[in-house]
Amino acid sequence: MSDDTDTGTDPEQDLASRFPTAYTILFLLIILVAALTWIIPAGTYDRAMSESAGREIAVAGTYKTVESNPQGFVEVFLAPIAGFYDPDSYAANAIDVALFVLFLGGFLGVVNATGAIDTGIRNAMHKLEGREIWMIPVMMTLFAIGGTTYGMAEETLAFYAILIPVMIAAGYDAVTGVAIILIGAGIGVLGSTINPFATVIASNAAGIPFTDGITLRLVLLLGGLAICAVYVMRYAQRVKADPSRSVVARQAAAHRTLFLENREEEGENITLNTTQKIVLVLFALTFAVMIWGVSSQGWWMARMGALFFGSALLIGIISRMGEKKLTGSFVDGARDLLGVALVVGLARGIVVIMEQGLIADTILHSAEQSLGGLSDLAFINLMFWIEVGMSFFVPSSSGLAVLSMPILAPLADFAGVGRELVVTAYQSANGLVNLINPTFAVVIGGLTIGRVSYDRWIVFIWPLLLILTVFISVAVSIAALF
Repeated sequence: MSDDTDTGTDPEQDLASRFPTAYTILFLLIILVAALTWIIPAGTYDRAMSESAGREIAVAGTYKTVESNPQGFVEVFLAPIAGFYDPDSYAANAIDVALFVLFLGGFLGVVNATGAIDTGIRNAMHKLEGREIWMIPVMMTLFAIGGTTYGMAEETLAFYAILIPVMIAAGYDAVTGVAIILIGAGIGVLGSTINPFATVIASNAAGIPFTDGITLRLVLLLGGLAICAVYVMRYAQRVKADPSRSVVARQAAAHRTLFLENREEEGENITLNTTQKIVLVLFALTFAVMIWGVSSQGWWMARMGALFFGSALLIGIISRMGEKKLTGSFVDGARDLLGVALVVGLARGIVVIMEQGLIADTILHSAEQSLGGLSDLAFINLMFWIEVGMSFFVPSSSGLAVLSMPILAPLADFAGVGRELVVTAYQSANGLVNLINPTFAVVIGGLTIGRVSYDRWIVFIWPLLLILTVFISVAVSIAALF
C-alpha cells in the first residue's frame, strides 16, 4: 500500500532540479545540429557584394549541391570555441560580446561596492510605494524604443542586475524584471521601424526603401507593446497579491537573498550620502553615453566595454575605495557574469556547426521551393513560419536578413505581395522567436543573470507567444489582402 502522506518534496522544485541547465541545452543543440549535417544535403548559393546591404548576399537562382561536410566529434567540441571568434559566419562574433559582459560585470561590482544601488532602490521604493506597477509600462516602452530604433539586444544585459532588485523589492519577482527588459526590447525589435540591423539591412537586401511598410510595423510595435505591457502587469499584480502564483515561487527566498542581500535588516537606511549621489549620477550617465554611442556614433562592444571599464575606475576613485578594494570588486563583479559570457560562445557554436556543415543554404533553398505558386494570403503566412524556423538557427537579425531576403523577397513578386511585407514577416518572426530562442545569447544571458531557469521562462511566456503569433498573423494577412 502506498503512503500518501506529504514527504516534504515539491513537484515544481523536483522538475526544476531535473531540467538541464542552459549550458547543457545549448550543447545538446550543437550535437543535434551536427547530426543534421549527416542527414541534410550540403549546398550553397553564390554570393556577391551588395553596396546597399554593405556585405555579401546570396544570389537567387544560384543554389547548387556540393560535397557534404558532416560535423563529427571533434567539430562538436570545437564549436563552442569557434563560436567566440569564427570570422566566416553570418552572425556577429561572440568574443566581443563575452568581453563586454565581463567588463559590465566588473562595473556593476564596483558600483554595488559603494552601496549606492542598494540605498537608491530603498529610497525609490519608499517614494513609489503603492504605485510601483506603473514602472512596468514605462520601462517596457523605453526598452521598446531602443529595440525599434537601433535593435537594442546585447546592450540590455547591463540592465538586469539593476532592475530585478527593484522589482523584487516592490513585491514582484525576478521573472517580472526579466520580462520588462527581454520582452520590452524584444517587442521593439519585432516591430522595428528604423532599426538598421533589421529593417534597413533587410530592405536593402530586398531592393526596396526601408520606409516601405513602416505603417504596418508601427501597428505591430504599438499593438504588440500594449499586449505585452498588459500581460506583464497582470502577472506582476497576481504575484504581488499571491506570491505562490509566481512561476519561480520556490526560488523566491533565494532570489531575495541574492538580489536584496541584507536590505530587510537595513530597511530604515534610505538616505543617500553625497558620494553615493555622485555615483548614481555617474551610473546613469554611463548608460546614457552607451545609448548615445550605439544609436548615433556606431559604437559596438569594444567601445562599450571601454566605457564601463573607465566608469568603474572613475567611480572607484571618487568613492575612495583604494586599489585593493577597487580591483577586488571589479574582479568579483566580472566573476558573477562569467557564466553569461560562456553561454554566448555556446549559443554561437550552434550557428558555426550549421554553417561549417553547409546546411544553412540548403534549408533556405527548401524554403524557396515551398513558396512557389501560393496565393498571397498563404504566401505571406508561410513566409512568416519559414522565417520563424530559420530564426532558431540564425538568431542574428542582420545575419538572417542577409541570408534570406535576397532569395525570399523576389518571390513576393510572383505571389502578388509587396516585398515590404516579406521584410515585415521576417523581422516579426525573428523578433518573436528571439523572446525564447535558446540559440540567442541575449535570452540565455538575461535568464542566467536573473537566475530564472529556461523551463520556468517558457511556463511564463508561452501564452503571450500565442497571443502575439495570432496578432502578427492577422496583421500581415490583412496587409496582404489590401
